[in-house]
Amino acid sequence: MNIDKNTLVKVINRFSGSVGYEVEDLGVYRNFYPGETKEISYEELEKLTYVPGGMTILKEYLEIADKNVAAKLFNLEPEPEYFYSQEDIKKVMETGTLDQFLDCLDFAPASVHELIKDMAVNLPLNDVKKRQAIKDKFGFDVDRAIEIKNTKYDGGDDASEGEPKAAIRRVHNEVPAPSGRRYKPTPKEE
Repeated sequence: MNIDKNTLVKVINRFSGSVGYEVEDLGVYRNFYPGETKEISYEELEKLTYVPGGMTILKEYLEIADKNVAAKLFNLEPEPEYFYSQEDIKKVMETGTLDQFLDCLDFAPASVHELIKDMAVNLPLNDVKKRQAIKDKFGFDVDRAIEIKNTKYDGGDDASEGEPKAAIRRVHNEVPAPSGRRYKPTPKEE
């Protein structure tokens, strides 16, 4: 399949942070903010695959919306999880089987993994086995994250709401400060 180098392709940043790259051959520097979508030429995407780390950026953090272009650039058909939208992820988390969810954890790109962790806390994910799968795969404890999210820091037991807690000295000097002068000047210095 031949794709014209000027064909514009929809590219989406699914990562929770900014993603940027530079293609020196074309004099192009791009930065994608979280959730941002841009129309990029096929030629630029192809040249990005030759830049160190470029393929990782395309496979793990950005989503190429056109399945044919993605297949051509990656030289293989991407895993179905590569194209998962937030709704697809939510559906797998809430109503998908455990096997579907485990496949998503094993074959999805890093940007989808970030969405899974975020959604597991914010929905929250109620399936104990799926929470455990996230912990096993990433070391991310969903239960603890939800607990932290739901805990309101109140400044301690002694502080009332909106009032800062008074400072209390925790370390006391055991040796008293010496009394008098530490340095005795000579008569010429006086």
